[in-house]
Amino acid sequence: MKLEICANSYQSAKNAQEAGAHRIELCQELSVGGVTPSYGLLKQVIENLDIPVFVLIRSRSGNFVYSDAEFKTMKNDIQLCKDLGCQGIVSGVLNADKTIDLKRTIELVELSKPLAFTFHRAFDAVANPKEALEQLIDLGIDRVLTSGQETSAELGIDLIKELNKISNGRVTILVGGGVSAKNAAKFKAAGLDEIHASASTTIKADDALFSLPLTYSDPQKIKAILDAI
Repeated sequence: MKLEICANSYQSAKNAQEAGAHRIELCQELSVGGVTPSYGLLKQVIENLDIPVFVLIRSRSGNFVYSDAEFKTMKNDIQLCKDLGCQGIVSGVLNADKTIDLKRTIELVELSKPLAFTFHRAFDAVANPKEALEQLIDLGIDRVLTSGQETSAELGIDLIKELNKISNGRVTILVGGGVSAKNAAKFKAAGLDEIHASASTTIKADDALFSLPLTYSDPQKIKAILDAI
């Protein structure tokens, strides 16, 4: 089983590599679900680390229905990631009616080639996940990140197992959402091949006017997950 660490900083990415994770999804601002990392962070991680880097392409927090300007930003970011030498793209677009925006998603997939493409947890907001999975398979998506449309993957494990059965090897179901050393073995036992976790620890900080709690991917937590699987 492979472990992908959702890394929100250079230190988190470095910790993931040193702890033995198989790859990272690089992003920033995990408190809002993650947004596209800065150019400086991308360049620093790719130039200094050897771990495979998948990059979250999400121009803002909130929903997954984007304006033309926001979508253009996402396409520019994908091209930048390719130029810098990333190994994968993590993104996705929905329509207002909670269906996959097939036209825009295929644009992102085509632009990302030859990099691997993960459709992220926008999938957990779709109205019909089984239909959506077949659509994504038809688009040539490599993996789908999902918590089984629940607040945690552990709660959504029944749907996750059903989706994995439907996929039948045609796409990888990447399990994410509250994955930890305590429950990682459950997903392996259920026949899943990949899990996704931030393995975060909060940094204690003094209160400040604009601050939110800072977190980092903890190497001890990463090693504990790897030991569990």
